[in-house]
Amino acid sequence: MESENQEKDLVVDVGSAEVRLALLENHRLIEYNRESSQGHSFSVGDVYLGKVKKILPALNAAFVDIGDTKEAFIHYLDLGLHFDAFDKFVRDSNPNRNMSELYAGIRIGEPLAKEGRIEDYLKPGQMIIGQIVKEPISTKGSRLTAEISLAGRNIVLLPFAQKVSVSQKIASKEEKRRLETLVGNILPRNYGAIIRTAAEGSSAAVLVAELKSLIEKWESSWKKISKNKGIGLLFTEYSKTTTILRDLLNDSFTNIYVNDPKIYEETRRYISLISPEQEKIVKLYDGKEPIFDHYEVTRQIKSSFGKVVPMKGGAYLVIETTEALGVIDVNSGIRSKTNDQEENTFEVNKLAAEEIARQLRLRDMGGIVIVDFIDMDSPEHRNDLYKYMSELMDKDRARHNVLPLTKFGLMQITRQRIRPVTEINTSEKCPLCHGTGKIASTVVIDEQVERRLADLVEKSDKRNFTLKTSPILGAYLTRGMWNSFAAKWRRKYKCTLRVVEQTDHSILQYEFYDQKGKLLES
Repeated sequence: MESENQEKDLVVDVGSAEVRLALLENHRLIEYNRESSQGHSFSVGDVYLGKVKKILPALNAAFVDIGDTKEAFIHYLDLGLHFDAFDKFVRDSNPNRNMSELYAGIRIGEPLAKEGRIEDYLKPGQMIIGQIVKEPISTKGSRLTAEISLAGRNIVLLPFAQKVSVSQKIASKEEKRRLETLVGNILPRNYGAIIRTAAEGSSAAVLVAELKSLIEKWESSWKKISKNKGIGLLFTEYSKTTTILRDLLNDSFTNIYVNDPKIYEETRRYISLISPEQEKIVKLYDGKEPIFDHYEVTRQIKSSFGKVVPMKGGAYLVIETTEALGVIDVNSGIRSKTNDQEENTFEVNKLAAEEIARQLRLRDMGGIVIVDFIDMDSPEHRNDLYKYMSELMDKDRARHNVLPLTKFGLMQITRQRIRPVTEINTSEKCPLCHGTGKIASTVVIDEQVERRLADLVEKSDKRNFTLKTSPILGAYLTRGMWNSFAAKWRRKYKCTLRVVEQTDHSILQYEFYDQKGKLLES
């Protein structure tokens, strides 16, 4: 298959406020994630000790306080098969008990009935363990499940479960039996597991090491459960970096570039655990220009997240998103390869289908997406386009469904929505004119920058600065090795000044940062 020959690179940009991750296929951006490094956001996979606030009998559901401004939601069917065991564990835990004995001694009873009522199991004020399955979106809080799972690369660990199941995608019966026996023999009491497709062919040492780390992660939360019974985070999924690696790492993964030594070590250790032979693909980037600029990620973000997305030959997409659905309009522009109108339209639509499949992953668009393709008269072309779109969407990890085109040329795609759509405003308010359309004369820009530097030197004891500018302003300030503006300022103010050019800065935009990378406000 073509995808097996694709070069996959993960570029990790660690900043002071957030970590940004870009997944590239053949140097083309296909996934983009951001993870705040300040405070905690409510993310899929995170496990909380929460307090039941309100029961909703009509919906057979409840609201749970997990510390977010919006209460989380849990349905009866999300309580899981063995909620009673989790509930007893929370109720009976206290700092004076041996938590390992308590956990192992709990009897896993009969599974919950499918037709049960939530008020028979939950009461206001009750503490429960819940895991986020859907992030807060717009006015809605997180969606929870009480059936806790800890996903690894090869194994999904299931506390308070009794069975070991193996992925149906592993074809060999002998391999299925080997994995089931191996994992079954090393699982402690009251643990179950799902063996993932990636485990096929894995050695016992790799599986034992991963299982041990997952059990340690779950058991490390017991102290918090027993201590105060207060609302709070028990443990988080791995960082987005390692979560993406867990889900995507395969033989075609080529390089992982990281610009931070700490995250580099974390990533390298994680890969050595789940796939030791691939540890060498992790590389520490220490170049002078920003890592996203070096690998041309910044440019692709700017061109891919606008309302209008250009394609080859003048064709383009118009993308609009609302809370309920997304709408994508395909426009042919001035593209005209042949004189055959129908054939030309079919080619534009195929090109659009490729970009749409990429955009859905890139923006993480979910819910219902309506695509307005250019009208085609031929039923064969409409059917071929539907098949082509379905093939392109097969690469998408999110659950989805593609419906055939209607007679009006509309295609409906439903895609699993577990987090808000990624939106990046690619049109920015000018930081110099603040929307007025007028800026200070470029002739005196060096005077403005110098005044700001002099002010910083005078009002603080700092003598080490980084000046981030646009490439044009940066070149102007560093022109001439000894006689440049930057060189003169270093001598005049007896300071260290490093000029770093940023491709995402407007022409005369500049910012000063201290030695630790903190922005120095005006």
